[in-house]
Amino acid sequence: MSDARPALDRLLERLFGDDEPSRLGTGWISGVAGVFLGAIGLGGVLVFWFPAWLTTIQFRGAYPLPVLRVLLQAVIAVAFACGCVSLWLRRRKVLGLTACALALAATLLGGGRVPLPGTLDRPVTLGVDWFLLNLLLTALVFVPLERLFPRLPAQGTFRLGWTTDGLHFLVSHVLVQLVSFLILLPSVAAASVLQPAALQSLVQRQPLVLQLLEILLLADLAQYAVHRAFHRVPLLWRFHSVHHSSRDLDWLAGSRLHLLDVVATRALVLLPLSLLGFAQPALYAYLVFVSFHAVFIHANVRFRLAALEPFVVTPRFHHWHHAVEEEARDRNFAVHLPWIDRLFGTAHLPPAAWPSGYGIAGNPVPEGYVAQLVHPLRSGGG
Repeated sequence: MSDARPALDRLLERLFGDDEPSRLGTGWISGVAGVFLGAIGLGGVLVFWFPAWLTTIQFRGAYPLPVLRVLLQAVIAVAFACGCVSLWLRRRKVLGLTACALALAATLLGGGRVPLPGTLDRPVTLGVDWFLLNLLLTALVFVPLERLFPRLPAQGTFRLGWTTDGLHFLVSHVLVQLVSFLILLPSVAAASVLQPAALQSLVQRQPLVLQLLEILLLADLAQYAVHRAFHRVPLLWRFHSVHHSSRDLDWLAGSRLHLLDVVATRALVLLPLSLLGFAQPALYAYLVFVSFHAVFIHANVRFRLAALEPFVVTPRFHHWHHAVEEEARDRNFAVHLPWIDRLFGTAHLPPAAWPSGYGIAGNPVPEGYVAQLVHPLRSGGG
């Protein structure tokens, strides 16, 4: 029988896999944590060495550098400690040795003490800083949640296609400058024609809480329309089918999005928000909320949150959007406010039930990042 896993899944299994148990106390958890944190730490040191190339221009001024330096040192130290624990407990030493090697390399390269250059004058950069910070924070929150409160306990962190979703996560964050430029193009063009300065001034005089509620409503109405179009228009479905090809849902699965899907959806959602000119604090609050919420609704957690289900999209509501059940097809398009689906007759939420499985019948979308990037461009698509 052929192995359906992506090549990168199989490669990492050959490098780090063994036949030992992975339960607590075997050195597997500490080894994996050490490799993960060691890679984050080494990446963080490289960002400090090459900030003109590897930091996001929009975020540079907001970083509390002393805090980041302490955080980086802590990540490196914990990675080394985890590696040592794994070396002590596990018969095969590759995880522990890799964790210790990554931590030592980060330390030898200067750790959090790397001095920054006086000027950062490159106009084009990669968002490695944004990728590392986002990966660290989301993994620290959601991996423990999924292990402590799993809906499907048998589904491990390293399920089928986890490396594919990791590459989607990597590319969308590292190319944040290019993606942001493309997303902003429609808003900039529309603002230059409409020049809605008077309307924007009126909107900005509202209380920030009211602005945030308006942003949530407008963003989800736009998201609903765009999302529904991506399901109903065959050409658009070719791209969106990449997102629905995940056969397992967890904190990383929401990152499986074709870049053209990302750009088109976010550009059209941002358009009304930009034209109305909402205040930056309200927009930032929305971005923080949506960054957490988008991960949460895909997570492998068993929280039902029945009291919130009428008002806010929960994991159970969105899991039905990804369900294999025929009656759930093309349902639950809203990503924040489920009553929008009820208003338009597209809601599907059986009482207390979860889907039996996820994905697309026949699994027409291939595994692997590059294969998924080119899949919609092939004749027939998905």
